[in-house]
Amino acid sequence: MIGYYVHHQGAGHVNTALAVIEHLKTPATVFSSLARPPGCRIPWIELADDDTGIGPRDVDAHGTLHWVPVHDAGLASRAADIAGWVDQKRPALFVVDVSVEVALMARLGGVPVVVAAMPGLRNDRAHRLAYDLAEALIAPWSHEVLAERWCGDWVRKAHFVGALSRFDDRSTPPRRHVADARGGRGLLLWGTGGKAPSASELDAMVRATPSWSWDLRAVHGGLPGPQVWQALCDADVVVSHGGLNSVAEIAAARAPAVLIADRRPFSEQQHTVQALDKANIALGLDSWPAPERWPRLLRQALRIGGSGWRRWSYGDAAERAATLIDSLAAQLKPASRSSTDIANSGSARER
Repeated sequence: MIGYYVHHQGAGHVNTALAVIEHLKTPATVFSSLARPPGCRIPWIELADDDTGIGPRDVDAHGTLHWVPVHDAGLASRAADIAGWVDQKRPALFVVDVSVEVALMARLGGVPVVVAAMPGLRNDRAHRLAYDLAEALIAPWSHEVLAERWCGDWVRKAHFVGALSRFDDRSTPPRRHVADARGGRGLLLWGTGGKAPSASELDAMVRATPSWSWDLRAVHGGLPGPQVWQALCDADVVVSHGGLNSVAEIAAARAPAVLIADRRPFSEQQHTVQALDKANIALGLDSWPAPERWPRLLRQALRIGGSGWRRWSYGDAAERAATLIDSLAAQLKPASRSSTDIANSGSARER
């Protein structure tokens, strides 16, 4: 058995976790402050929010962690739920996507940890702690395209599985040929975890490209999965931020793209977008462009095309991640418990 922590921000973490768990042979229980998605039958422990305090204080424990506000009742409840489950179930492994604090908590309970890595500047004290204690790192990108400047130990235990999307098993339909930026179909795909373009910015983009038809339904994650896939397949160019999940879904559809780095902690999206632009896989921008630039940007994206995505997205990232997790769970599973161990489970013992 394994535990699998899913971060609550945006939809990407839960989408990719469900894709990986679908391929696991080892039973998994999910921990998240998100509610279990409708129709999902995976065992799911919904954790309390960890920002319930009024005026949170010392949220990073003097710079050593990321989010541990003092005297937060939700934080204490989360810790108790995770620790209690670990003590009762004695899992072989805990997969953490993503939280330094949960990784540390599981490891303090004696459970080996696999951490989902993220692009960007991750050399702060908290990330170093999580990456150092991990048995393995799962990096959902191509090391050929995005070679993060990590320490040698991290690279040696990192498994670069390629872009990981819920759509990786879909067949990509043939794309129509659009000779230039006239008469194209555009899709704006923007997740729920950051700051979406404003109504005025969207209106200016649409007015600057009068011969294009725009699908804006996927702003703020406003489409269910099957409709997102169809919209990706129908689009001649996709405009999106640089979050790993959105980029992976575009890559799975092999769609030409303009990627705009949203401002996130640790420069995550800037690293991703710049690497894809440099590799000539997608057109990358550091900020939302002026309206008059849109016709030229769309022409550039069409010239780049979508074939380069195969260097970023291998089509089997979820299977690769699941195979790794199953292998580690088999290697690291705990020894059988004696009757004495079971009787003493949950009791405090002085050391």
